Parts: sequence; structure tokens; C-alpha cells
Amino acid sequence: MYRYFVRREDAGVTEKLLATLRVKARRRDGRHPEPSAGIIDAQAVTGADTVGTATRGYDAGKNVNGRKRFVVTDTAGLLITVAVVAASWQDRDGATTALLGAYLATPIRHVCAGQGFAGRLVDCARDILKITREIVHRPAGQQGFAVHPRRWVVERCAVRR
Repeated sequence: MYRYFVRREDAGVTEKLLATLRVKARRRDGRHPEPSAGIIDAQAVTGADTVGTATRGYDAGKNVNGRKRFVVTDTAGLLITVAVVAASWQDRDGATTALLGAYLATPIRHVCAGQGFAGRLVDCARDILKITREIVHRPAGQQGFAVHPRRWVVERCAVRR
């Protein structure tokens, strides 16, 4: 089974299938086939015992030893790209890899992000990829969890579950 998986991955079948399904879903919803805006988020996940130590790291902010996945979706929550790195990577550094993948896959040129995606990401996105980045801040006085409409679609993306 793994041999078939590798063969299809090497042929780019997963990416082609994802792009085709995304275009069909966007057309069904009356949207332009290709997105121009997206949302990015990161999540640190604990690595299984089988995950090699060379590809895992420790995220001190989340107290997680494992990997971090960066997900880019369109504004409807349809998956654009995923980048997986060691959990020790800073959000702004790992996001560059995910944004490059989104840049190569779609015409996305505007991305909404959380407060962790600041600093060097602004320069890379603006100067190299020509993508504008909008930081979505928490409302003043917010305590605990609250839905942020501009970013919630990436939270409900199927990859997050």
C-alpha cells in the first residue's frame, strides 16, 4: 500500500486532486474558481513514538514535543496547502514555507493571520511573494476563547481534526 501511495505522491496526484475539488466547490458556491485571499494558522501536535527525533522539536509556548503544522485555506475554509515542521519552529518562520506553497498553488495575494505571524513574515510575504498580510487582533477585553470570523474558517478545516 505504501508503494502505491509514494508512486501517487511522486506523480503529484494528491495536489491535483485537491486543486480540482477546491475549484469545483468554489464554483458550486458561486465563487471565482481560484481564491485571491486566504487564512493561515499553525498548530503544534505531539509526535508519536515512531516520529524520529530529527523531525520533531519542543514548542515551549504550547508545551508540546512533536511537530507543528501550518495550514493555509481560502476564505471558505477549503484547503490550499499544509507545511509540517518541527514544533520548535517559530510561527513566523514556518509560515514562510506554507505561504510559498500557497503562492505556487493559487493566486492568493492577501492572507489573514493571527498575532504570532508578525516580524520577518511581513517582509518575506510583502517583498518576495508580493502577498499582503493582515494580522487579526483579539478584540479589546477578550477573555478566554472567542470566534474570530476572519480566522475561524482555518480552525474548522478538516486537517485540524
